[in-house]
Amino acid sequence: MCVKFVEHFLWVASSMIHAGEDVGMWDEEDGFFYDVLRLPDGRAQRLKVRSMVGLLPLCAVTVFEGELMAKYPELRQRFRRFAAVRPALTAFIHDPGKPGQAGRLLGTVLNETKPRRVLATMLDENEFLSPYGLRAISRYHAEHPCVFRVGDQEYQVSYLPAESDTGMFGGNSNWRGPIWMPVNMLIIRALLQYDTYYGKELTVECPTDSGRHMNLYQVAEEIAGRLASIFLRDEHGRRPVYGGIAEVSGGSALARLPAVLRVLPR
Repeated sequence: MCVKFVEHFLWVASSMIHAGEDVGMWDEEDGFFYDVLRLPDGRAQRLKVRSMVGLLPLCAVTVFEGELMAKYPELRQRFRRFAAVRPALTAFIHDPGKPGQAGRLLGTVLNETKPRRVLATMLDENEFLSPYGLRAISRYHAEHPCVFRVGDQEYQVSYLPAESDTGMFGGNSNWRGPIWMPVNMLIIRALLQYDTYYGKELTVECPTDSGRHMNLYQVAEEIAGRLASIFLRDEHGRRPVYGGIAEVSGGSALARLPAVLRVLPR
C-alpha cells in the first residue's frame, strides 16, 4: 500500500507539471500554476487566473525522516525499480531520492527552482500577500481581470475582496479575494515542511522586492503573524475583523453576521 500511494503521487505530480502536448498546470514563463481547460476538440489551454489554485501545489509536500525505509528496506528497492523504468515521472518534479538536511527526503511537486518562483508571486503585496495573510486571488486582477471568450460569450474573473457582486453560488466570494484561513494554514504547514528539508540554505525576499530575506520558517511566522492580526486590537483599540463596525454587542449574533462579513479585511 505504501508503494502504491507513492506511485499514485508520482503519476499525479508528473501530469500536473507536464501533461499531454506540454499543457500542464505549470506555466514556465510565469513561474506559476494555472487551471487547465480541456476543449471538446481535444485542445487544452491554461486559464491564467492567479488564484489559490496556483498555490495549492506548494502544499503537496511531506518530509520523510527515514524510519520507514530503515524498517522496511525492500520499499527503497521497489521504489527505485519503479522510478528506473519510468524516468519521465520524476523528470519535472523534485527528485524524491535526493537527501536534504539531516538526510531527510522530500516528496513534493515542485523541484528545486520552482518554490522560489511561486513564492515570489505569493509574497508580493501587490498579488497575494496582504496585511492580514494571503488572499484567495491575486490583487493584480483588480486592474487586470482575466477574460475568457467562448463564441459570443465572455467570462471574466476579477479581484473582489468582500462579498460577491453576483448571486452565483449564493453570493459566496471565497475565491474572489478574501483571506481563506484554512488555505493559509495549509501553506504555513507546507513552508515548515520545506524548511525542515532545505534548512537555512533556502531564503526568499519577504515581502517580494522589499530587500528583506527570510528563511522559510521565518516566512511561515510572518504569514501567521499577519493572520493573527485580523483579530488583535490596533492602536485605536479596534479589531480588523470587525471592519467599520464600532461595536458588536446586543441582539442576535447570527443576525449581525452578514454585516460583519461585508467588512472583512482586504
